[in-house]
Amino acid sequence: MIMKKIYNLSMLLLAGAFALTSCSDDNDSNPTLTTPGEFVLNQPTITGAIDLDRSSTVDFSWSQPRAYNNYDTPVVPTYTLQISPTASFNHEFDANAEDNTGADFISLEETYSSGKNVSVVAETINRALIQLMQWDEQSVPSVLDLAVRVKSAVRDASFREYGVIYSNVVSLKTVPYYIELRAADPEIWWLIGGDICDGSWGGDYGKCVIPMQTINGAEYDKKTGQGEIQWIGFLGGNGFKLRGSMEDNWATQWGQGDAFGTYVKNDGGSGNITVPEAGIYTVSLNTATDELKIEKYGEAVPVFDGMAIAGSFNEWGDTPMTPCSTGWENHDWYISTSLSAGDEIKIKQAGSWDYNRGGSFITTNNGMYVYGVANGDNLVITESGNYLILFNDITGYIRFIKQ
Repeated sequence: MIMKKIYNLSMLLLAGAFALTSCSDDNDSNPTLTTPGEFVLNQPTITGAIDLDRSSTVDFSWSQPRAYNNYDTPVVPTYTLQISPTASFNHEFDANAEDNTGADFISLEETYSSGKNVSVVAETINRALIQLMQWDEQSVPSVLDLAVRVKSAVRDASFREYGVIYSNVVSLKTVPYYIELRAADPEIWWLIGGDICDGSWGGDYGKCVIPMQTINGAEYDKKTGQGEIQWIGFLGGNGFKLRGSMEDNWATQWGQGDAFGTYVKNDGGSGNITVPEAGIYTVSLNTATDELKIEKYGEAVPVFDGMAIAGSFNEWGDTPMTPCSTGWENHDWYISTSLSAGDEIKIKQAGSWDYNRGGSFITTNNGMYVYGVANGDNLVITESGNYLILFNDITGYIRFIKQ
């Protein structure tokens, strides 16, 4: 998924919150945001057309507008580049709208707090054009005159915008190219800790950490991938945490606050989340609203002695999966294996077809997943490679991660 970059975020939020929060003086008057009148986007010094496929970045710069002020206190604005193939800026494209008929410009995802030496990835511009214009492989123009402007606005703590002004418009000659677009992958968090997998707090996928799962029928933001994810399994009271990435040195995490039921995000001093009694729990996280819930699961679940993958690659025999949790009740399984395009497989109970799961893959940037159903279709591998396969026998969720 493409991550949205917001530079100097803490400064923007602090400044925006200060500028837009009401306060009282002796006359009960509220602060007023003074908005500058104009600022200038400089014409890039580029000779000829910009080949968006062969170029790495496109460089821009603009003058800082006269400072936004609130009672003579300067406020830092947020800048966003906007592009239009028609040189019209009448109807903005909305990635979450069902119908973008008539949209004639689009805002690029990155935002900036300064107009000095801004380098925009050329692929980002091309991807935005494909998204806006809905070109297919045959309709991409060989050369396109592209209009560019900059929006300046002050954002409050809820990212609402105030004091919006726009720069002048500059024109660039570009050479776009076709790329296949799809919505951002759902944002996934990882479970780690004394209650998870082998309980070691190590970093090995499957053995030490497992991903949370998307929910069948749930909607995820097409631009950010945010929405509700879950995991259902056994928690024994030994503590665990959620991590947003296994590569960010714990910068993104969820832990426990003063007691079970209170949770804090991105607090390095937070405690391990510890359930009051052992049992099957549902861990639910809404990544759009930052709501974490951990509740007892209300249904009885079977406990299996073994799971396996079976398919055309092994003549539909059993290739055993490894239980993620080995010291207590286990409901997650994993295996790392090489598969070829065209292979057909299923997940099944070891030694029996009474319990089996199949279905249809949903493709992601690093693999695929499926909401496995009983006696579902064979899973057809579309791309050869080595895959880490993860399976939850309560939800039936199957995740393939290409290694």
